[in-house]
Amino acid sequence: MPTFTPLHHDLTFLSPLSEERAARLVAFLAGAHPSTVLDVGCGWGELLLRVLEAAPSAQGLGVDLDEESLAAARERAVRRGLADRAVFEARDAKQTAGPFDAVTCIGASQIWGPDVSEARPIDYAAALTALRALLPRAGRLVYGEGIWSRPPTPAATAPLAGRDDEFVALGPLVEIAEAHGFALVAAHDASLDEWDAFESGFTAGYAHWLAAHAPDDPEAEEVRRLAARQHASYLGGYRGVLGLAYLELVAV
Repeated sequence: MPTFTPLHHDLTFLSPLSEERAARLVAFLAGAHPSTVLDVGCGWGELLLRVLEAAPSAQGLGVDLDEESLAAARERAVRRGLADRAVFEARDAKQTAGPFDAVTCIGASQIWGPDVSEARPIDYAAALTALRALLPRAGRLVYGEGIWSRPPTPAATAPLAGRDDEFVALGPLVEIAEAHGFALVAAHDASLDEWDAFESGFTAGYAHWLAAHAPDDPEAEEVRRLAARQHASYLGGYRGVLGLAYLELVAV
């Protein structure tokens, strides 16, 4: 199997998230002057580290199951002088107990729902119920999850779970959040530019590999196939249809 450069080499965040939107989310979480911050599915920890920089009295915990990403997160914390306030652990979020003053969970609802291999709809309610249990009243949550930005098409669903009910639209998602212990402060959807930049992070890994290896390398055909599949799935499939909602929520 070809080895590609880690995604954090080409992406700032492991989601379609611009600098401007990230600053907005950081300001929302840091505005509560938290003493404890949790990032569920933290990846390489960029968003959590930015929250800690904006909330200098806070301690942060990032949990993920990807050891390579966690190692990168720890290195970043050291470089930015945050190693004494940021802990990154390989841990199932279901085994994490609160309370935390602020929580971030972006693209990680599957932790509390059916396994992704089952190709079933996202269980937003289970995720939001679990996240509410981690927060005290007035605690803040940034919840980011997939939605349909436009009605799904066969071309859009085919490279995903293959079903129209895998996601809901933004309005129904807000209703689910409000029915499970939260009040909405703001709701927004990742832009097409943010999605293009995010998907390009995956494309870049294939391009870097092909540039570093001869065209007749035994693995080159597989890399070209993977790149073509990614292009077809996004550019010819769910681009502009699959969205990523960001909800700024307060526990009530």
